[in-house]
Amino acid sequence: MGRNGKRNFKLVLEYDGGSYHGWQRQYGVLTIQEVLESRLEIMLRSFIRVRASGRTDAGVHARGQVVNFYAHTNMGASQIQRGLNSLLPADIVVLDAQEVPHSFHARFSAVSKVYEYRILNRPTPSALERRFSWHVRRPLAVGPMQESLRLLTGSHDFSAFMAAGSSVKSTQRTIYRAELRVHEPWHLVFLFEANGFLRHMVRNIVGTLVDAGKGAMSRATLGEILASKDRRRAGMTAPAHGLYLMSVHYQDGAAG
Repeated sequence: MGRNGKRNFKLVLEYDGGSYHGWQRQYGVLTIQEVLESRLEIMLRSFIRVRASGRTDAGVHARGQVVNFYAHTNMGASQIQRGLNSLLPADIVVLDAQEVPHSFHARFSAVSKVYEYRILNRPTPSALERRFSWHVRRPLAVGPMQESLRLLTGSHDFSAFMAAGSSVKSTQRTIYRAELRVHEPWHLVFLFEANGFLRHMVRNIVGTLVDAGKGAMSRATLGEILASKDRRRAGMTAPAHGLYLMSVHYQDGAAG
């Protein structure tokens, strides 16, 4: 328990971002943060502000978003989990709840995050997957995309894959893993693990890799785009609904 008598709770969330204008509270639109905080305030009968591991944009999903909040309460973590799941809409679920040290911060204690991007690569769309993957009709060559991915691992300036107008102190990030998994001939899953991501970074990388898969660019070109630090040279921004925040890893080795 902290000096102010409050306890620190960590939650792991799964959500379908399709009906929300992203994670962060914004005036006049519905966000996941607003919904979660409003239900916590009902349950705990006090003002609550939640810190997330990072913001997800409108339409982006999560299988392992991590948040923390401080509260005066006698409730245990499991009680908070059950209570929240009874109050939250069906498209937001608390997968896990724990009481953590007062120093834990969902964002600043994180050492890496894992995102996946899913593509349905076949001529016909899917009635069931239309909200959860990017439908690309034209056949994509896996080899060129995998070759291009290898250029992304390590520490680089990822300015070329950052959304225009972003303001950050540094555009240097380290990608630990960049993989393409073919679950079925038509289901392609890109996986990225890094110490942090710039705004739209994964979606801009995927849009560029799809160009490589269509034969519109070579492996060398992706390296040139990365070195150029010029967003105009990279591909389109892949749609938000194919992107998932899968997990967040912390200094003690735990994953959210």
